[in-house]
Amino acid sequence: MILDHVSARVTLTADEKQLFCDALTLRNLLPRQYLLQQGDICRHESFLCKGFLRSFYVDDQGDEHTLHFALEDWWIADLQSFIRQEPATRSIIAMEPVTVLQIEKHTREELLKEVPALERFWRILNENACASQDERILNNITLTGAERYAQLLKKYPSIDQRMPLKHIASYLGITPVFLSQIRKSNLKN
Repeated sequence: MILDHVSARVTLTADEKQLFCDALTLRNLLPRQYLLQQGDICRHESFLCKGFLRSFYVDDQGDEHTLHFALEDWWIADLQSFIRQEPATRSIIAMEPVTVLQIEKHTREELLKEVPALERFWRILNENACASQDERILNNITLTGAERYAQLLKKYPSIDQRMPLKHIASYLGITPVFLSQIRKSNLKN
């Protein structure tokens, strides 16, 4: 799975594929187990093989704000913490049983030196992530809550079965009550 993910973006030799696979470690999480806790240093980037993860920030009042989620075939980390090796500003938690492949920062840096195609691979991932983040910001400014929810369901049809509605509402920047009203209205139409 991971090699298909990489091969869709760059071409690696058999030796480079082996180097890449050797750099990864397997980790399993149970539902509600943390991959990363706010305040800890993010030591890995994680590729999601199986399961569903949610990234969130807890504010000073103790309220959770869903920032991202990750499905199979996605990477997730607190990138600022990972790159700068400073305390994480978010937590990442398993919403269901999870299997990830992880790579440590220093191992990734060594790989980038040894396998130039992987430098390109991570650049492509980061460019796509930045474009998605820009799209999300613009959607939050220009679309109504109902339009954002419809767009989310179109892009990720099973999201409402995999993530509780309160977290979806938080991700969309609306209240759970408003999301319930949107869902009721959609059922009538």
